[in-house]
Amino acid sequence: MPVDPEGRWFETSGPIRVDGGIAVRAKRGKIGEQWWSRRFVDILERTCASGRLARGRSYARQGQVLDFTLAPGQVTGRVQGSRPDPYQVSIAIPAYEETQWTVALSALGSQALYRAALLAGDMPHEIVELFDELDLPLFPSTLDMRCSCPDWGVPCKHVSAVLYVLAEAFDDDPFLVLAWRGRNRDEVLTALRGLPEPTETIDPLAIEEEPLDRRLTDFYTPSISLSRLRERPARITAPPELLLRVLDPPPVRVRHIPLADILRPAYRDLADPPA
Repeated sequence: MPVDPEGRWFETSGPIRVDGGIAVRAKRGKIGEQWWSRRFVDILERTCASGRLARGRSYARQGQVLDFTLAPGQVTGRVQGSRPDPYQVSIAIPAYEETQWTVALSALGSQALYRAALLAGDMPHEIVELFDELDLPLFPSTLDMRCSCPDWGVPCKHVSAVLYVLAEAFDDDPFLVLAWRGRNRDEVLTALRGLPEPTETIDPLAIEEEPLDRRLTDFYTPSISLSRLRERPARITAPPELLLRVLDPPPVRVRHIPLADILRPAYRDLADPPA
């Protein structure tokens, strides 16, 4: 069995090409378009050897990942290498318990920003801070990675390929990030809909009315800082492909790619203003 100078096994031939495997859309450059998938990829690239990740990216772009399944606390997949039998990959993180999720969902439901964004199918940046404040990090800092291949290095290219396919799956469905921690889309949305509406917050720009004769001396003095009146962009926007997320995908594939995946970039391009 061939080994490198550090005693690690490596393949002497390229992988067996497969038809119908899961290939990431990004054929060059970075994988992951949305902030939540980029956050996951950034963690991988900070904690894993760049050379091993590079080989995994190549596998992911070639479509060597046959399939993968995400369940609370674990992702499993099969990757076709140079041997006839696919390698079995597993990637585990801690899934949160019932009591922990009760606290997290209550905190999410109490904030109108998080509640509205999630119910619209989006993932607000601030959700990471909320989970961190509860000591329940949303994104894992370490991963328990295993593969049935004989390569002793971690992660091997088969595990890396599944990680990159997973990152792009996060692009299409941000609720997979929550599902990996123990609550899928339906469970999260059902819980949020069942919680009471957040109490109305006090308008910071509201001014209590007073009779004019009490304000003659300071009538022309602004009661609040003018800097607080500047226009601010909306913090919540519906993703351009929201309909594709809400409606059932059509059972149509083009060259093994689901039609919804082909339409999604077009929806995003239509939403981008012309340069």
